[in-house]
Amino acid sequence: MSSPMMRPGMGAMGWRRQDASVAGQKLAKGTLPRIARFAKPYRWHIAAFLLLVIVSAVLVIASPLLFKKIVDDGISKGNAPLVTALALVVAVLAVFEALLGLIQRWFSARIGEGLIFDLRTRVFSHVQRMPIAFFTRTQTGALVSRLNNDVIGAQQAFTSTLSGVVSNVISLILVVGAMLALSWQLTVVAILMLPIFLIPARVLGRRLAAMTREQMNLNAEMSTAMTERFSVGGALLVTLFGKPHLETEDFGERAGRVRDLGIRIAMLGRVFFTALTLVAALATALVYGVGGNLAVRQTLTVGTLLALVALLGRLYGPLTALSNIRVDVMTALISFERVFEVLDLEPMIKDAPDAVDLPDDAASVEFEHVAFAYPTAEQVSLASLEAVAVLDKRVSAQVLEDISFAIRPGQMVALVGPSGAGKTTITNLVARLYDVSGGAVRVGGKDVREVTLHSLHDTIGYVTQDAHMFHDTIRANLLYAKPDATEDEMVAALTAAQIWDLVSSLPDGLDTVVGDRGHRLSGGERQRLAIARLLLKAPKIVVLDEATAHLDSESEVAVQRALDTALEGRTSLVIAHRLSTVREADLILVVDHGNIVERGTHEQLLAAGGEYADLYHTQFAETGAVSGTAAGV
Repeated sequence: MSSPMMRPGMGAMGWRRQDASVAGQKLAKGTLPRIARFAKPYRWHIAAFLLLVIVSAVLVIASPLLFKKIVDDGISKGNAPLVTALALVVAVLAVFEALLGLIQRWFSARIGEGLIFDLRTRVFSHVQRMPIAFFTRTQTGALVSRLNNDVIGAQQAFTSTLSGVVSNVISLILVVGAMLALSWQLTVVAILMLPIFLIPARVLGRRLAAMTREQMNLNAEMSTAMTERFSVGGALLVTLFGKPHLETEDFGERAGRVRDLGIRIAMLGRVFFTALTLVAALATALVYGVGGNLAVRQTLTVGTLLALVALLGRLYGPLTALSNIRVDVMTALISFERVFEVLDLEPMIKDAPDAVDLPDDAASVEFEHVAFAYPTAEQVSLASLEAVAVLDKRVSAQVLEDISFAIRPGQMVALVGPSGAGKTTITNLVARLYDVSGGAVRVGGKDVREVTLHSLHDTIGYVTQDAHMFHDTIRANLLYAKPDATEDEMVAALTAAQIWDLVSSLPDGLDTVVGDRGHRLSGGERQRLAIARLLLKAPKIVVLDEATAHLDSESEVAVQRALDTALEGRTSLVIAHRLSTVREADLILVVDHGNIVERGTHEQLLAAGGEYADLYHTQFAETGAVSGTAAGV
């Protein structure tokens, strides 16, 4: 008897999905219509699903009423054929209900998984279009949570929550109606037990929800700690600073708190379940006691008594589930709201309505009186993704002021200057990773804000000082630049990048996995692989952001040879690291505090005796040989 009672959303595990704190929250205006529009492609599936739920709810009272007829009209009157016929009906109903459950589960899965797919792909696609400023502020874990936890919570609005509400409401109405029709006296007795039944459900349920929420927060902290410590950089930091024992102690303390909470939750859940089972047993005993006496006095049939007891087992479950319905519904709806919150954050960098593709021969770059300040947090991010109460609204200071220069096709322009001068910001504006605050950046004679982003990014290739590699094979990392590249093209690119000898010597060759962020490769090897990827892309314009920084002299020589190949015949904007590259540039720009303070060729700037000349004399030895240290990094 306890099984049917506990089925509709009860038991300790049912409470773990709830968070009572959401019950008092208010939905943003328009959330419900948006949810309805989102579910529109599944409207016929939802309608069929709800019809099946209603039929299943109706069947809840069928078996108890049939048992009444078997006892009263069959067994009591010695009508064997009727008993046999009704027993067959019960068996057919059981088979029908089982088949109904399977079909209902298919519809539920189809709707739920379809919604998860739609939500995840929409959020993923939207996040991919966000500007770099968004990712510099957002906590990755919080963003991933939107794609996982909140998306799953949202789909439950149309599966478990919706079906639970409909099924429990209909079941409750039918069960109470049937019980009243059979015996209003025993129905009143059963309802009088209701407060005793709901008290443990409400009190213990709230405590379970609070402890579960704390446990989830602790698990999230442990997950964050593990993610940071298990990355290559985190593991290296822990090892180099020799603190593994402190990390173990700290992790053990957090894990211990989760363990203790888990024990308390398990025990409280068992107390909760025991209390409900005990109350159910007491209610059953009371009904048997009162109803049995009525049956002895022949004012109630035995069949009616058995039917009432069976219906009683189907009464308290829906009542308990509906008593927490606001929490269930708000949890699902707020998950939708959190997903919509991300979808409503408009990307600052996007194609203009009349954007056109860059022509294939676009190879010039021009900065015209460019000014730039980084966008505010409010423009690019969400407070919930930064784990702050309110976003910082302060306006960023001006980073660049009145930057003007031009690079003709095939020319090389070098940027030098102290750290923080604005060199990297200038290179970021070329590919429109940010939009200028004033002036214009032109590629191929067109304002980058007037061309399509995909054609702009196809035209420009980047190699940074810390080239990122996916945790995948060398082949996959190369194909990211050109998905249809042949193996011969990859080999040619690797050869030109001075790294084919290494790749060919590896046991798995192109199918060698490079590890997290490419850390199975040395810095120089990773840079050369990035250059090979650039060569496969074959862009008209190349941007090098300190591509040889932090390399040993041997790796630097190999990377520089690869860069010479990559730059040949291409327009290039280079943040200078190696002085020989600076000397060969068609134009050198000295950047300081967001301004171009000097410009000219190597010889012109030396003759001027300004900041570049000071830098040159600092970086060159007395013999004139190129120093291995950085120039203007």
